[in-house]
Amino acid sequence: MLCMITLQDIQDAASRLQGQVLETPCVESRTLSQIVGAQVFLKFENLQFTASFKERGACNKLTLLTPEERAHGVVAMSAGNHAQGVAYHAQRLGLRAVIVMPRFTPGVKVERTRGFGAEVVLHGDTLEEARAHAYRLADTEGLVFVHPYDDEAVAAGQGTLGLELLRAVPDLDTLVIAVGGGGLIAGVATAAKALRPAIEVIGVQTSRFPAMVNAVKGTHHPQGTSTIAEGIAVGSPGKITQEVVKRLVDDLVLVDEGDIEQAVLMLLEIEKTLVEGAGAAGLAALLRYPERFKGKRVGLVLCGGNIDPLLLAAIIERGMVRSGRLARIRVSARDVPGALARITAALAEVGANIEEVHHQRAFTMLAAQNVDIELVLQTRGHAHVDEVLRHLQATGMTANKV
Repeated sequence: MLCMITLQDIQDAASRLQGQVLETPCVESRTLSQIVGAQVFLKFENLQFTASFKERGACNKLTLLTPEERAHGVVAMSAGNHAQGVAYHAQRLGLRAVIVMPRFTPGVKVERTRGFGAEVVLHGDTLEEARAHAYRLADTEGLVFVHPYDDEAVAAGQGTLGLELLRAVPDLDTLVIAVGGGGLIAGVATAAKALRPAIEVIGVQTSRFPAMVNAVKGTHHPQGTSTIAEGIAVGSPGKITQEVVKRLVDDLVLVDEGDIEQAVLMLLEIEKTLVEGAGAAGLAALLRYPERFKGKRVGLVLCGGNIDPLLLAAIIERGMVRSGRLARIRVSARDVPGALARITAALAEVGANIEEVHHQRAFTMLAAQNVDIELVLQTRGHAHVDEVLRHLQATGMTANKV
């Protein structure tokens, strides 16, 4: 199927979207640039009203409906950002919107989508079952199905952020774009290559969901079951988008879960901005493959900011462990009154803060009159942890990292 998205389609979409979606800021990050060795420009799509670029495609598709289609309304299948984009703009435009979500969808996403005035239908245990039900509803109720990515009007809407990016930073060398079903990269690559044929467009997928990589490169990477980048966890890429990716995208790369975690945390700490896993995929690629971006002017799209607070808490904590700012140590001491007080005094002397203490008498191989004390400490980093251990050892205790 030959996809006919053109620069003109995207420019027309941009004029339709004027005043309906936010023209998000595009800002250079000097700190990230220093870290990765490239000049990094960030496009803050996480600042859209529903915290995702998905609004662009949804809004463009809805504004193109005929009066008859508007009268019937729309149906979409999504457990995430697409649902909210369709629901919000349907509400703004006074259209009926039915959103089909799998039964396992977290309650907070269901409520948020209902909050935008959509009728939420929970159906099926998988996205495929939910999608099939959405198509059935489209047929039986005369609703227009709004596909999350495999639709030319949707992809053209997403491409509008490519126009904004190149207007803000005309001389970019490379764009690094997260890829799920491919709607975003299809639109952005069409716009970017038409305006600047020499620009390099690189797609990023998580190694747990490499569907587009497999489809385009003919590889057979196995598919996982879950990822922290659920926004790009797509089992099979779009037919329309796949054709554009083959034609216009220079390369596709894979990143691991750890790369994405690190990128989420860096954006939070350095840029003070919150992104979901998919929104951090571009930076994850720069962290994983610094050599291929060295010295280039790189545009990254922070495509969404809807992250579960518990997942974010886990990412922050794991990041602190990786950087040594949260450390677990074991101290062996004589089981006598005052032993714990001596340990805590020694830790205070060297500036470590105690977060948890576990006093272990029974489950230990030590002699009966000794005790193992496990501590979780807040420190300044790996060098500080080593300093803490040396100080404890200097005061006559046996201490090591767990």
